[in-house]
Amino acid sequence: MRGAVLHAPRDVRFEERDDPTIMKPADAIIRMSATCVCGSDLWPYRGADRVTAPTPMGHEYCGTVQEVGSEVFSVKPGQFVIGSFFASDNTCPNCQIGYQSSCQHAEFVGGAQASLLRVPLADGTLVATPGVPSEDLIPSLLSLSDVMGTAWFAADAASVKPGSTVAVVGDGAVGLLGVLSAKQMGAERIIAMSRHQSRQKLAREFGATDVVTERGDDGVARIKELTDGVGADAVLECVGTQQSMMQAIRSTRPGGSVGYVGVPHGVELDGHELFFSHVHLHGGPAPVRRFLPELIDLVWNGKINPGKVFDLTLTLDQVAEAYRAMDERRAIKVLLRP
Repeated sequence: MRGAVLHAPRDVRFEERDDPTIMKPADAIIRMSATCVCGSDLWPYRGADRVTAPTPMGHEYCGTVQEVGSEVFSVKPGQFVIGSFFASDNTCPNCQIGYQSSCQHAEFVGGAQASLLRVPLADGTLVATPGVPSEDLIPSLLSLSDVMGTAWFAADAASVKPGSTVAVVGDGAVGLLGVLSAKQMGAERIIAMSRHQSRQKLAREFGATDVVTERGDDGVARIKELTDGVGADAVLECVGTQQSMMQAIRSTRPGGSVGYVGVPHGVELDGHELFFSHVHLHGGPAPVRRFLPELIDLVWNGKINPGKVFDLTLTLDQVAEAYRAMDERRAIKVLLRP
């Protein structure tokens, strides 16, 4: 088969790779219906994360089961499935309390920007849809594999409740779907922080009531102004930089919560400031598997349409252009069809 391989910063190639095979009895092989480029893929693409060898790329996936190992019983060939970027057994103590991305036997699922994918720990990782989905549902179902699941975790970690005021730091795919998540969880006021008109428009479609264009201290001041000097009840941090994290913490009211899901790069917290802020912090790599059944149900029954976050669709052999489009912010998120 052919798939995306990152050789060096800004050097993504679509080239021959070995077809995946069943390596362990708990494995499954799926034929991809769609995959995509993630914002976190841009860290190594830009050189912020070092690449020391040619690396197969991609960790978001949905498709049809082709083959299963002898110890796989929950899914079978022919079923349409979605899984998380972390494979999990879904039975260990950490999985049992809903933190499958910290499974004691977790394995990262990489190399998904290809036509076939090996998924380890398939019984605990893959969730089948009620049937074979129509083509129009596939973008939304794909988003559940990471960005929608991650956004949902950000809102859950920030304790978004009905009637609450929520601010979202970041207008990438996760931030925009954080707006959608907060809306679905019943937030009354949702403040999207964005400087880009196309992203502001989608944020409002997803439920944003206010848009703040300022960043850093100016952004914090604007949030405080909009909340009568108090701050937001919940803030979703969806970027991962020092500025975005401090903007999130300082925009949160005393007793409020920050759900942080941006992969941190250069983030350092001042213990003294944090101590006196009375702000709850919770986040990390999203335990997507915890939320998949609920999110699949919401998509399947037309309650949410997170697939709107894909504003460019390309074929898999155009993967290098997909990376360029996201790197240059010409696209929010690029859907790739095999």
